[in-house]
Amino acid sequence: MTQMKRFVTKNAVPILFAVVCILGIYYAEMPAQFLLMEVVTRLARNSFTVLSLIIPVVAGMGLNFGIVLGALAGQIALILSTHWEWAGLGGLLLTALLSTPMAVLFGYLAGLILNKAKGREMITSMVMGFFANGVYQFVFLFLVGTVIPFENERLRISTSPGLRNTIELRYVKGALDKVWQVRYGFTNIPIVTFGVIGLLCLFLTFFFRTKVGQDLRAVGQDRQTAGVAGIKTEKIRVLAIVLSTVLAAWGQIIFLQNIGTLNTYNSHEQVGTFAIAALLIGGATVSKATITQALTGTLLFHVLFVVSPMAGQSLFGSAQIGEYFRVFVAYGIIAISLALHAWQSRSLAHSRFVEEAKNGEKVSV
Repeated sequence: MTQMKRFVTKNAVPILFAVVCILGIYYAEMPAQFLLMEVVTRLARNSFTVLSLIIPVVAGMGLNFGIVLGALAGQIALILSTHWEWAGLGGLLLTALLSTPMAVLFGYLAGLILNKAKGREMITSMVMGFFANGVYQFVFLFLVGTVIPFENERLRISTSPGLRNTIELRYVKGALDKVWQVRYGFTNIPIVTFGVIGLLCLFLTFFFRTKVGQDLRAVGQDRQTAGVAGIKTEKIRVLAIVLSTVLAAWGQIIFLQNIGTLNTYNSHEQVGTFAIAALLIGGATVSKATITQALTGTLLFHVLFVVSPMAGQSLFGSAQIGEYFRVFVAYGIIAISLALHAWQSRSLAHSRFVEEAKNGEKVSV
């Protein structure tokens, strides 16, 4: 009984959302094949990006809202590859390769900034995402076609500078998904895409067992102690952000090749919010995240996304209520997690204060 209580307490969030998903499926009365198709598609589309959040959490840097920078790197590479007409799987691999140095640069600069904002990494990374979005909008809405020569009628706005609002990714659409698909009913399961996600899971598992991965864990557990042990904590923190940004760039490319169109000025805006919400729904916290939690959260989050409009229509006569519920879940789970983290941090600090006072030690501030 004690073990059951411990299990429920430890996994309260995913259990709660699993119950909500089951109720949503029941009231939505959605055909099983349609639900399977939507969930498989969304898992293939989003899992890679959610997994990119794990490394900064383990490094003690919290939830990396700055993965927006990685998404921007992926989108810039896709815009260029579409302009140069790189096609097929080879074109997609070249696009990922092109995005990598940009993502490394963005991640390195972000890591340097976050090292100046220790203890405030999450809000800082969020503001960085807004700033990067502004720079991106300025470049592709005003500089392209004026300062930056770019002549492509399919991509440029014909009457003014800048790129079109929507770009069709005709050359790489489904380039990864369609390499090998297994059909079940009317659901196409992209085996290669899930294989790539599996490889990322193996990479993360192996990485955390290496010397660098162990150093990263040590920095996440106690930065001061890790520094005393000779670990270059600031370099490790920068590396964590660089890796997360590169993975986010590749994740955005996988996401967009699945959709087949690029919303030039909006596709990246909710990347961080939805990926972080999915991670937290899986039972992760600001200070702890695992591969299982990331994948579980992605599944639950997107099942909820699929069923909530129809459940809202069935229960309240309005699908819009389901839409509101999805937004509430995305932002609400993040707010609750941050509040709990602040409360736990304060409680831990108070406990240490009391313990040191009892032992007659010098109280640390």
